[in-house]
Amino acid sequence: MLQVLVPLVLLANGLAAGVLMGTQLGGWPLLVSLPADRYVHAHAFFATRYDPFMPICLIVTALGDVVLAVFADAAGTRPLFLAATAFALATITISLLKNVPVNKWVRALDPDDLPADFAGRDPRPAWGRWNRTRTALAVLALVANCLALGLSL
Repeated sequence: MLQVLVPLVLLANGLAAGVLMGTQLGGWPLLVSLPADRYVHAHAFFATRYDPFMPICLIVTALGDVVLAVFADAAGTRPLFLAATAFALATITISLLKNVPVNKWVRALDPDDLPADFAGRDPRPAWGRWNRTRTALAVLALVANCLALGLSL
């Protein structure tokens, strides 16, 4: 079972961390540089590309790490799998509570008819901070999973 589950968790975690890192390195700098109407249009394009891919990867990571923590027998791997679980769950929590609501709000906007108070409600600064945080957490989960794998070899 572990021979299948460990690679699956590493794959799912690596894909999630990679997508988030790609967003940090490419998508975010683009979005933050655009005028409001073009930001709304571009954000709607990006936001629809990652569902359900990202949630599935993060859920597989978290659930897989729980199972690995229970069945891990190599010395020192259990705490690493538990840490990876916590990092993945924190990534999911931030996504659900902070980033997803913004994504839904921005997708509902008409780029050609933005609210008059959009400048005051522009979600980019907060969204960017939370995205950096969840990216760091997903990468930390991947580091913990890689360390656990290394100890089990």
